[in-house]
Amino acid sequence: MNVPSPYPCQRLQSPPLSRREMLSQCAGGFGALALAALQQNSAFADSIDATRKAGHGPHHEVRAKNVIFLYMDGGPSQVDTFDPKPLLKRFHGKDPGKLFTVEPTQFNNNGTVLASPWEFHQYGESGMSVSDLFPNIATCVDELAVIRSMVSEFPEHTFANYFLHTGSGLQGRPTMGAWVNYGLGSECENLPGFVVLNGGLIPPGGLDCFGSGFLPASYQGSIFQPSGSGVANISPTELSPDRQRGKLDLARSLDDIAVHRDGRHDSIESAIANYELAYAMQMAVPEVMSLTDEPAHLQKMYGLESKYEPTRIYGAQCMIARKMIEQGVRFIELTCPQVGGDRWDQHSNLKKGHENNAKAVDQPIAALLKDLRARGLLDETLVVWAGEFGRTPFAQGTNGRDHNPFGFTVWMAGGGVKPGTVYGATDEWGYKAIENRTEIHDLHATMLHLMGVDHTRSTFRFGGRDMRLTDVKGHVIESVIA
Repeated sequence: MNVPSPYPCQRLQSPPLSRREMLSQCAGGFGALALAALQQNSAFADSIDATRKAGHGPHHEVRAKNVIFLYMDGGPSQVDTFDPKPLLKRFHGKDPGKLFTVEPTQFNNNGTVLASPWEFHQYGESGMSVSDLFPNIATCVDELAVIRSMVSEFPEHTFANYFLHTGSGLQGRPTMGAWVNYGLGSECENLPGFVVLNGGLIPPGGLDCFGSGFLPASYQGSIFQPSGSGVANISPTELSPDRQRGKLDLARSLDDIAVHRDGRHDSIESAIANYELAYAMQMAVPEVMSLTDEPAHLQKMYGLESKYEPTRIYGAQCMIARKMIEQGVRFIELTCPQVGGDRWDQHSNLKKGHENNAKAVDQPIAALLKDLRARGLLDETLVVWAGEFGRTPFAQGTNGRDHNPFGFTVWMAGGGVKPGTVYGATDEWGYKAIENRTEIHDLHATMLHLMGVDHTRSTFRFGGRDMRLTDVKGHVIESVIA
């Protein structure tokens, strides 16, 4: 017996399904994905106990409610930033092949041992060493947990970026921000749970670095610009709120017709959720993107008055990130601004290139850490600073450094991290991790742990297996947890 159709004309649409056909085609299909997305909504989840099953957090004590990921695109040099190696100065200009085993590099244009052009000094009660590239971040070292033994599986930007962001070198996997929001849901009703503040550089690998992969589409990152309206076409086009609401209701009714006819589908459910979110964002986004009401001393502290435009751009990103944290946005990634040369990828002109990139981010990052601390937000906000790999301790050509995935530095602050800590070590050349070797999977496991999520339990069934951010690897780095 066919289900009666509400439509008088059948010429432009498929005939209605029978009850048996509908159940056979839809019972275990895309509706389940839509349900998974809806369950992350706090209002919906309160009435459904399904979010307590394995794969949805929190699983234990929550130390961090939000993440700010400071992505250093291109791979900063560990031996020029946070991992001093005095031996490089002693053997500067010598053939590295006669001193240690040199692995194949991206371009195999290897020169001599290259000492850091910058001096290192100790700061804070921890006595942590930081190079002169970061005079402002150096004043915050007692907030940092610096990991000097990070390794990657990929020496090339695109694959390494996918690996850093998604735990896989393959394109199309869910990124960190998507996994965090899948595991915990969003606390913000009028802004996306995962936001990317684009300073001007989209990483090699493109938008898949911010995608939701096989997770429901509602978890992908929303890209904002740190100036103007932030989001294209966000301003209301209707003078009357009632008329605008009417258009949204019409769109929903058309989606309901498609659902009634074809069954639930993730793309339709995500579209509905996005329509509603976009409507709410029209009020929230202009407010969160506006910095004119911020106190003058804070605007100066973040670098919004700097003569160097990239500092102003990144300062705006950092201040907006803080405002989004206050609004409950779960995961925020900041990309780097254009500095008139290359990203942190100095295959030549190391000194000028690293100085330009450091000048853009140093003052704003320090301001962000201090502002979060002053507002009582740092203890519940996890700040992560990382590139996709490091650089070699010997030159590419004469004055650059090639890619080095064998040992590099990242750091974390706030959100349950043990402050003033140095974990792991590279060899005396700063080339390879030799103590407490740490993988990207370990970094991801630790980030999720601090947010109350067990990385082994936050899974999603896809392709016949239970997928997770850390694949089948990953260990929580207990030594960096307070």
